[in-house]
Amino acid sequence: METHASNMTRRRYRTSRHMRGLCAEVRLHTQGFIQPLFVDEALTSPRPAAGLPGVMIDTPDSIMETVSSDLVAGVEKFLIFPIPSKSMDGGFDFRFASSVISGLRTAFGDEIWLAADVCLCSYTSHGHCGILNEDGSRLMNAETVRVLADYASVLAHAGVDCIAPSDMTDGRVAAIRRRLDAEGYDHVSIMSYAAKFASQFYGPFRDACHSAPVGAGLRDRRTYQISPLHGGDAVDTALRDLSEGADILMVKPAALYTDIIASIRRETLAPIAAYHVSGEYAALEGLVREGLADRATAHLEVWTALQRSGAGIIISYAARPAKAWIQNHSP
Repeated sequence: METHASNMTRRRYRTSRHMRGLCAEVRLHTQGFIQPLFVDEALTSPRPAAGLPGVMIDTPDSIMETVSSDLVAGVEKFLIFPIPSKSMDGGFDFRFASSVISGLRTAFGDEIWLAADVCLCSYTSHGHCGILNEDGSRLMNAETVRVLADYASVLAHAGVDCIAPSDMTDGRVAAIRRRLDAEGYDHVSIMSYAAKFASQFYGPFRDACHSAPVGAGLRDRRTYQISPLHGGDAVDTALRDLSEGADILMVKPAALYTDIIASIRRETLAPIAAYHVSGEYAALEGLVREGLADRATAHLEVWTALQRSGAGIIISYAARPAKAWIQNHSP
């Protein structure tokens, strides 16, 4: 039976900020944060991302200023989403993405770690993550994987540190790993969107990247993204990607899926990234806007939950102020 003394011991852990910090099981550190970046070929001046306070969609020129400012704030790691000016359903042209990556690498060298999203949703006229069949009713897996491997090769040649395939087609991690290794890019890592759910929380992102599904064919991504009803599928898919050569396993969305993060952590010691997605960010910022939550404290609470569940890497639209918030807010 638990004694009164042991109960009081728990209370003593909470008596001051010094004691709370000393006994904390979770210690947030900015080394584990990644800031998403949007860069749109069609823009001549940056524009705010709808629903994402504090987030801008950059031009090919302004992205340099953004990264420079982020470095001053303590952000060194980025996940970039290049948005081409023209849609295409074949003969994909990845030169814009390549130019952005090579420009950033030339400007900042090893000061930054740069991951690049690899998907076709911003390229295709229909907004899906790959190539569709003739009547638009099905995503063609093998054809999509071949194009994604081509894309990964272009980005590796441009100087990216990490390939982040977000499409959820089967076998794309293995195909990308084989291609990179064969071309001498065995040092380029893969951060797989390994457990990516068919979620309602991607709206602001899809607006920013012009990537919402449209047309008379597939109306959503439920035939290739994971159902929220099937957690076992997410764990199996993550472990499959790990066996195919993924270095980092991502869970997306994050705050609603801490059980999935914990389940994957029980199966592997591989690094896990939690992507606090645009809709999750926007919902939290809505509370802040209405005066119902403190911004820094709320984000810190979410990040703590993600790390507590087993994620050592956090992808957040609020990574920019993370260093200041962690330093200035007592536990």
